[in-house]
Amino acid sequence: MIRYTIIICWSAEDQAFVAEAPELPGCMADGATYQAALANVEIIIQEWIETARELGRPIPEPRGRLVYA
Repeated sequence: MIRYTIIICWSAEDQAFVAEAPELPGCMADGATYQAALANVEIIIQEWIETARELGRPIPEPRGRLVYA
């Protein structure tokens, strides 16, 4: 179950939806549709966590709702 915040927005430059998990540095994916971007980033989140474990790197705890000013 994914508990990290996911931000999805349209990128005119890429002509795709871009999904980012800001709590996991560099964890991003894209897709032709909103749903595809979400599905892709969920896979990338799992891979990000697996790679961090293999390398012995810390895995940030999900913070929940992010607040922006």
